[in-house]
Amino acid sequence: MPSTDSGLTAPGSTGPGSVGSDPAIRFQDVEKRFGDNVVLKNLNFSVQPGERVTLIGPSGSGKTTILRLIMTLESLTDGFIYINGSPLTHEERNGRRTALPPREVRRKTRQIGMVFQQFNLFPNMTVAENLIEAPMHVLGMSKADALAKARGLLDKVGLADKENEHPSRLSGGQQQRVAIARALAMDPEILLLDEVTSALDPELVDDVLNVLRRLAGETDITMLIVTHEMQFAKDVSQRVMMFDNGAILEDGPPEEIFTNPRHERTAKFLSAVLDQ
Repeated sequence: MPSTDSGLTAPGSTGPGSVGSDPAIRFQDVEKRFGDNVVLKNLNFSVQPGERVTLIGPSGSGKTTILRLIMTLESLTDGFIYINGSPLTHEERNGRRTALPPREVRRKTRQIGMVFQQFNLFPNMTVAENLIEAPMHVLGMSKADALAKARGLLDKVGLADKENEHPSRLSGGQQQRVAIARALAMDPEILLLDEVTSALDPELVDDVLNVLRRLAGETDITMLIVTHEMQFAKDVSQRVMMFDNGAILEDGPPEEIFTNPRHERTAKFLSAVLDQ
């Protein structure tokens, strides 16, 4: 019987850098091209279970592409991505890079949730219906169990009174909080956040970020974050990776990256962003 737990705890999480655990996410020699444009080349990095990592850098540096590759919304040109030690879309078999069957790929992406810049809610469904659709049809939950879970999550994001509203009747910030709750309704082990406040009016940003701060503080869910909100990155991240031209310029604790960056390009980027 599927769990109806309405809390925010990620199942199976063991905390950052657990001894003996595979990385939650590992990129091995990843390359992504769009035509002749090489967006990511020979990219290697890992994120440990329960770790919260923020990707920063200028537009076009490949940050969002990384999230879309993990979510399989884009296909790898070359290399491998591993989720909890298992290949996501390709494996090496008899010395050759081989694509995995689509059914196996879909099974692995169930461990991953993503919240987008644009909320991507179903406009013809109520808030509650948006939250129960995937748990019922993908996880096989009963409607009663899915609705109980949805109500608990809506309470967590401060929208318990909005379950019967349609998205068009909500503010942008409320819609984004619904989108966060919808991602969490699938009990993901990994949560990807792609500039989740960039489409919001400034006065709505704090409500969304406060929900994510609580999520980071109360759970061991693995988070990979792309954001231009530097204070939020400082508050929730255990690591920050600075990207430029599809490569990692530096990677370290937020207090180090933000106060004493080693790379001149990082210092210039942060100066420009923080002066806005």
